[in-house]
Amino acid sequence: MAKKGMPGMMPGNMNNLLKQAQKMQENMEKMQRELESKEIEASVGGGAVTVKVNGKKEVLDIAIKPEVVDPDDIEMLQDLVLSAINEALRNVDEVTSSQMSKVTGGMNIPGLF
Repeated sequence: MAKKGMPGMMPGNMNNLLKQAQKMQENMEKMQRELESKEIEASVGGGAVTVKVNGKKEVLDIAIKPEVVDPDDIEMLQDLVLSAINEALRNVDEVTSSQMSKVTGGMNIPGLF
């Protein structure tokens, strides 16, 4: 008579494992929706340039203090804007990673975020 299931695993254990995986997937989907709606802000140059992005890495707002605008030094302003955007995007990655590790119990699952 052939055994059903995986060797060394009881059928009940397999069902529990599948239920846990399904719950983790549901939690991850919920977390992803929450992250996408989050707004994350980064400032550079002592607050001279502030960028706000959402969890989908879309730039929502850029605020530039008027005293930073110098027509003779546009390159500095461009550098500040780029720095603020990159910092905001790094912050999104950190928040995403932190939130997802809560859902996955710290497991590093390749292909997730």
